[in-house]
Amino acid sequence: MGASISLDFITHKFSATAEPTLKDIENRIEPGELVALIGRSGCGKSTLLHMMAGLLIPTEGCVRINSHQVAKPSAKWNMMFQKASLYPWMSVKENAALGLIFDGVSKGEAGQRVDALLDMVGLNDKKNANVQSLSGGQQQRVALARSLATEPEVLLLDEPFSALDAFTRTQLQEEVPNICRERGLTMVIVTHDIDEAIAMADRVLIMSQNPGRIVGELVVDLPWPRRHMDAGFQAMRDELMKQFKGTDTGLAGRHTSVADESEKTASAA
Repeated sequence: MGASISLDFITHKFSATAEPTLKDIENRIEPGELVALIGRSGCGKSTLLHMMAGLLIPTEGCVRINSHQVAKPSAKWNMMFQKASLYPWMSVKENAALGLIFDGVSKGEAGQRVDALLDMVGLNDKKNANVQSLSGGQQQRVALARSLATEPEVLLLDEPFSALDAFTRTQLQEEVPNICRERGLTMVIVTHDIDEAIAMADRVLIMSQNPGRIVGELVVDLPWPRRHMDAGFQAMRDELMKQFKGTDTGLAGRHTSVADESEKTASAA
C-alpha cells in the first residue's frame, strides 16, 4: 500500500551564504498517487526528490512520509536513478536481490521474491545472465525489480528513462505506472519531458527556479493506458504548455517544446 508524502515548507541552501535552491515548498501527495515534477534544469526538482528519499536534509522544513519525518534512506521509499547502478560482476538475479540481502532476508526467500519480480518485468529468461550483457532498458528493468523487491510504499524516479531509446522509453512509461497502480504504490517522477509527465502521472507539479518553487499543477484525468496521439492527451499537453507561456522553462515533449509554442504564437501574430 502506498504512503502519503508531505512537503512541509521546505527551503534548502547548499551553503550558509548561498542563495536558496528551494524556497517554501509545500504540497501533499496522497497514498497511491502518481506525481510528476517538471521544470527546467537547475530548478531543484532532483534535490527535492533526494529529500523525499532521505539522501538530503532540508535547511528548513521537512519531508514526512506517513507522518514520519524523513531523516535517512529506507527500504520503504526506494529510488531509481538515471543510471541503473548495477554491480557488473553480479548476475541479474543477484543484483535484483541485493536490497533483500542487505535487509537480512535469507537467500532462499530473496530468490523466490526476485524470481517473481523478474518475471513481471520480463527478464526471467535473463536472471542468470551478467548485467553487462543487457541493454540499457533491460538494466533499468533490473533496477526496477530491485527497487520493488523490498516491497516499498513509495517509488521515487529521477529521470530513469532519459538515456533509453524511444521504443523502450515508451514501454516503460506505460509499464511502471501500471505496476505502481496494481501494487498501490505512491510514485514521484522527475522529468523534463512533458509527454512523459502526462503519460505517467495523476498530477503534474510545475517548478520554477531561482529559487525552486512549486508554481502550478495539472490534474491528469485521462484513462489508462494513455496514448500520445489521442485527442485527450494532446489537449492535456496544450493545457500544460499554457502554464509555461512567457517563461523560459527548458522543458520539452516529444511532440511539443516551449520553443515550438513560442514559434506558433509569433506566427499567429
